[in-house]
Amino acid sequence: MSHWTLHWLEATGSLSPYRDQITDNFVRAEALLSSMMPSPRLDILIQNLPGQVIPEAGLLGRAFTDKLFSLSVDPDNPAFEESLHQGTMQRHILHEVHHCLRMAGPGYGLTAGEALVSEGLAGQFVRQLADSSPEIWEVALSEAQLLQWPLPSEVMNQQPYDHAALFFGSGTLPRWYGYSLGYQMVAAWQSLSGTPDPQQWINVPAARVIAAAQQAGLVTA
Repeated sequence: MSHWTLHWLEATGSLSPYRDQITDNFVRAEALLSSMMPSPRLDILIQNLPGQVIPEAGLLGRAFTDKLFSLSVDPDNPAFEESLHQGTMQRHILHEVHHCLRMAGPGYGLTAGEALVSEGLAGQFVRQLADSSPEIWEVALSEAQLLQWPLPSEVMNQQPYDHAALFFGSGTLPRWYGYSLGYQMVAAWQSLSGTPDPQQWINVPAARVIAAAQQAGLVTA
């Protein structure tokens, strides 16, 4: 692993028993990425944060800048071991790396619509790269359900927007609505544009994906 530097933050709990296995997930993730495009230089913070992860995965990623993201893990979570050994951690890493790559280009986005596109791109990017099924949050709502609940354009254009309400269900929308919608928005764009090349995966304008989603009925004009 020549381009990524792991920083172990262990004031909240030692990760010594898992260091080798976690590191191996990063090595495998970088190798997968390098099969498509050059790997960027990144700093990655790894921290033991009990109870502050996705309960169904035992971990949580967050991108901060184009050169920095974190991976929080909870070894006491029942799902952690499966995530460590069955590919979930690798995919989570690649999802956050995509965010960093997009931050280095057009940016993650300031509006709700731009955020939906960034999350959908990261999800579909990982699906293609890892040849994997969607994550549970990406199919929390089916395409049919989303078509019955299209997002109004005025919400898409909100700036600032309520990220927790859109993606985590802290408001009136179902939990993970934003992840499922973003995933299908990007699928709609792919159905019109074909398989993206590496540059498109990172730098496609959000407006282009949103236009495809409107044509598919996922977003109202």
